[in-house]
Parts: sequence; structure tokens; C-alpha cells
Amino acid sequence: MSIAKIEDQQPFDFNGRDFLTLADFSKEEIEYFILLGIDLKEKLKKGVPFKPLAGKTLGMIFEKSSTRTRVSFEVGMVQLGGYPLFLSKQDIQLGRGETIADTARVLSRYVDGIMMRTDSQQKLIEMARYSTIPIINGLSDLFHPTQAIADFMTIYEHKKKWQGLKLVYIGDGNNVAHSLMITGTKLGMDVVVASPKGYEPNAKVIQLAKEEANRHGGKLEVINDPQVAVIGADIIYTDVWTSMGQEQETRLRLEHFKGFQVNSQLLKAAEKDHLFMHCLPAHRGEEVTDEVIEGPNSVVFDEAENRLHAHKAILTAFIR
Repeated sequence: MSIAKIEDQQPFDFNGRDFLTLADFSKEEIEYFILLGIDLKEKLKKGVPFKPLAGKTLGMIFEKSSTRTRVSFEVGMVQLGGYPLFLSKQDIQLGRGETIADTARVLSRYVDGIMMRTDSQQKLIEMARYSTIPIINGLSDLFHPTQAIADFMTIYEHKKKWQGLKLVYIGDGNNVAHSLMITGTKLGMDVVVASPKGYEPNAKVIQLAKEEANRHGGKLEVINDPQVAVIGADIIYTDVWTSMGQEQETRLRLEHFKGFQVNSQLLKAAEKDHLFMHCLPAHRGEEVTDEVIEGPNSVVFDEAENRLHAHKAILTAFIR
């Protein structure tokens, strides 16, 4: 699939579909999102106007706070010619007991799409069931698909491929890990997740990713030893050990995650030209050292920048 003028190719029809998890999309559709994001990034850098969403409005429901998700969706919607409408749980009746079903049906009469950042994948599924407009998962307890599109954009920009690369995720088997597992295996990568015992990814997601690996020529391995995991790694990825909503577990998690810090000693077994990635925010000195995140192999700020372009690609594909 050519990057040039990819938005004019429109090889897929996303009308009537939602963006809840990348498990719902084929390898080719995921590649399209990524390459469209790269194309839109190039257009912005060259000053080429592209405003397909003029006159369109995106409702953005935030039940969980954010820096990158909020700013990139707001700026992206404006760059595409549309209007972003920020809605915190304090701003709408959803926070005072109105049902998801009623909220979905009301907002469907006002806006052209909804991006929701929430603590529950089930809420997104229910929102999609009752809405007549596309629902975009900006983060849930189970998946973080918009982040994954930015991640694999970044990998492609630096490595020019996905097939055959070894992606190692070190840390909590959380929503970020789940989306990396599904997307990486669909793209033919070898994905290794190293988590402490008791913090491994969801068993159903592991099974799904293994099926995708078998289908697309990649591999999936879930282990408890980061030292073994990083051997020959092309990409090393980590995330915070304590996510939002888990603060009461912080002390216990700090104890359980000892030995899972990404530091210069751990990285000695990786490929010399490996990429270090982190979805941010980072707790420097916990899951990663300053030396690594500020080091020559770190692409975390390229990755953060690509959230803007990945979100623009998703908005362009789904909002009509």
C-alpha cells in the first residue's frame, strides 16, 4: 500500500463501524491507519491543507484525565477542519447517573463522533450499541488502540518494516500491553511480554494474540524474566507500574516489580539499534531510568508526537 495520496485511495469502508479494539480490524486495515497517519504527518510538515472534517463535531468524553489524548484529539480535530467538544464526567449527566444508552442516543443527535476515555471497555461496547455515530476508544481498562497506532507508526518510521522484528514489552500486563500484543502479532512481529507473576496480560487477550501470531507468521511469548525477554530485542517498551485508579496498590507494586526496571544494564542484551518506547507519562526512576529515556535509542517523544497524526488518521477514516 503506497503512502502517497493514501487518503484518496480509501480501500476500506468504515461507515457504520466503531474503533473499540484493534482485534476488530484486519492486518491490512491496521496498516492503512498507520500509513494514513504517516501521510497526514507529511502533509502537515509541508503545509498542505487537508480539512475533510469541516463542519463536523467530535464529542470527547473524559472519565479519566489525560495530557496526550486530550491535546492530540483536540488539535487533530481542528487541523482536520472540525470542532472538538470536551466533556468531562462533571460536565455531563453521565456523571450523575444518566445511563450510557441514553447518553449515546442523545449525543448521536448532536455530534458526528464520540471519543471516550474510560475505565471500562464494557461502557464503550454499550455506547457503541446505542449510538448511531462512530465510537472511538481513547483508552479503557482493557485496550488502548489509538496509542498502538501511534506506536507502530513510530516503529515503521525508524525501522521501515514490522515483519520479523522482535518487540519486547516489560511491565504490567495492562491495556497498553494488550493492544501491542494484538497489533504486533497481526503485523507479523515476534512479541514478548515480561511481567511479574500475577501481573501477566489477560488470558483471553493472550489466546487471541497467539491466534493472530499463527495466522500472520509472528510469535507471542509471555514470561516472567525481563533478562531473558530482552535478548535480541529490536524494540523495548515499558509503561508505568501503577496506572490511574490503582494508586492504593503503589507500595505493593513497587515491591513486586523489582527487577523489571528498564535501565542500561538490562538493555545490554538488546540489539544495538533497538528503539526504546514508552506511552508516557513516565515515572522516571521506577519503570525506566533517565539515562534510558533520554538516551540515543529513545523515541518516546516521536511516539508522543505521532499520537496527533494517528488520531487524525482514525478521525479521517471514521467520521462522515
